[in-house]
Amino acid sequence: MDSNKRPDSMKRIENEQLANEFIEQQIAALKAQIGDKKVLLALSGGVDSSVVAALLIKAIGKQLVCVHVNHGLLRKGEPEQVIEVFKNQMNANLVYVDAVDRFLDKLAGVAEPEKKRKIIGAEFIRVFEEEARKLDDIKFLAQGTIYPDILESDGVKAHHNVGGLPEDLQFELVEPVKLLFKDEVRVVGKALGLPDNMVYRQPFPGPGLGVRCLGAITRDRLECVRESDAILREEFAKNGLEGKVWQYFTAIPDIKSVGIKGGKRTEGYPVIIRAVNTKDAMTATVENVPFVLLEHITDRITNEVEGVNRVLFDLTPKPSATIEWE
Repeated sequence: MDSNKRPDSMKRIENEQLANEFIEQQIAALKAQIGDKKVLLALSGGVDSSVVAALLIKAIGKQLVCVHVNHGLLRKGEPEQVIEVFKNQMNANLVYVDAVDRFLDKLAGVAEPEKKRKIIGAEFIRVFEEEARKLDDIKFLAQGTIYPDILESDGVKAHHNVGGLPEDLQFELVEPVKLLFKDEVRVVGKALGLPDNMVYRQPFPGPGLGVRCLGAITRDRLECVRESDAILREEFAKNGLEGKVWQYFTAIPDIKSVGIKGGKRTEGYPVIIRAVNTKDAMTATVENVPFVLLEHITDRITNEVEGVNRVLFDLTPKPSATIEWE
């Protein structure tokens, strides 16, 4: 039987009991596959890699080596959360790599979105390869492949960026959630004890904030994106929109406009708010965010985020727009 094909008899994992049954089955399967060898995992902090990490920690403990690469394009607080959850709470064997300057230097002056994506993906592979070569006796490479990845891309989860590792490393793949859909992965994550804001993290592009800092990435605009996004997420959570809206974020174009701050004329960046709902990401509608909440968010962003003097709300559905701006 094709190991990449979901059996017709496989039950959908819709509750904690079924999740716990799946976890027990996978722990036994992982122990049988891995034995006393070591496993390497690129841990982004997204739901798929986090669930795989938590499963492997339960199955093999310190035999798992997690590598978290901070490329400077993550949302506010995400690297700290990975360290807190996996190193401090789960006692994981975690390697943290601060590669912020390395990535941002490579991206300096690059405005074309696809070029940015390729640079981020290629540099991630290089950093991960360097870390892999520092370690001894790694036999397996774990990946957060899920079933839609197999259906859409022949089993290689491109946005984890580890499919391009050199062949001489000769890792055998470990993919414990490859037959699960995203909603099932979340149920398993809850059963494993991962925090809700990690399990229910909204979709986030592989290049991260790199495609929300529109055009050529600059450090000041990147921080504006990070800080404004944090305010948006905080206010949506406070006002009951977290979990109700499929995806919401801020983006900042590479333009400035005239504004007034402290009674003086200034030039600052505009922040664009995007909030959409979708079932399949093929089409999307815009969330009807209450105007009074938009006013409050605007007031917070323009007063709390240095270098910003306008806030815009994107009213465009998909089509004609896409969900992301780049």
